[in-house]
Amino acid sequence: MSDYRLYTDSACDIPRALLEKWGVELVSMTYTFEDSEHVYRDDELSSGDFYAKMRQGCVAKTSAVNTETYIETFEPVLKSGEDVLYIAFSSGLSSTYRNACLAAEELTERYPDRRVEVVDSLSASAGMGAVVYLAAVMKRHGADIGEVARYIEENRLRVCHWFTVGDLTYLRRGGRISSTAAVAGKLLGIKPVLYTDNEGHLINTAKARSRKASIRALADKFGEHVSAGGSKVILIAHADCRSDADELAEILKREHRVSPHHILDIGPLIGAHSGPETLALFFISDSFSRKI
Repeated sequence: MSDYRLYTDSACDIPRALLEKWGVELVSMTYTFEDSEHVYRDDELSSGDFYAKMRQGCVAKTSAVNTETYIETFEPVLKSGEDVLYIAFSSGLSSTYRNACLAAEELTERYPDRRVEVVDSLSASAGMGAVVYLAAVMKRHGADIGEVARYIEENRLRVCHWFTVGDLTYLRRGGRISSTAAVAGKLLGIKPVLYTDNEGHLINTAKARSRKASIRALADKFGEHVSAGGSKVILIAHADCRSDADELAEILKREHRVSPHHILDIGPLIGAHSGPETLALFFISDSFSRKI
């Protein structure tokens, strides 16, 4: 059995130190602000500084990892005699998966004795992080590259993504809701509750009348999709709204007797599209489908 290295990208919102602990390597993504030519690394600004700029009106623009970057990253690994398993940002939200597949095809031609597996996580943020964690656990327990890839493809839809946002403007910019809905939502104080579907797209599924109601809705979704003691991975992620994340964690502890394994920052690659005060809950459901 050939040795292999496990990779993911910055859209997983898992800190580098934690990924290193899991034995996972990172393909970094970049972003820019409309009023500047500077290209930022994913970790160049702190979470607080990034969202402060957004609150000041700066518009962040992200870009997918290109094929050349994947080739430059993976080729030395193949040359060293190891294979590569890469878990990519959802194909429903980015072209990173497609670009990685193109790189894998080219590298396989160059190194026919080596293997490059690219798996579409169909996930984002810490939901994608949960998928990566499952892969890392399997690898640590001796599963080979094919076994891990198959397991992720068979179980990725069990990872549920439920989230709410602080300002509808960012979802409107990304085409997730209409301009009319955004204006009406602001006037009425509506806080949408969204989830990620089986194709990795964001779906607006409910409307809460206040921030507290939207936080309550996230906790309720956990109860609807997980039996007692059912989820082995629970993650909360937030975009500069730690107190709301703590409130959600407290509800889960009080009503469901569970605690999140980690409360994480939503990084710029996801936060650029969802905006400050996004709050998200990720967990493994009993079902193998995200359909509701």
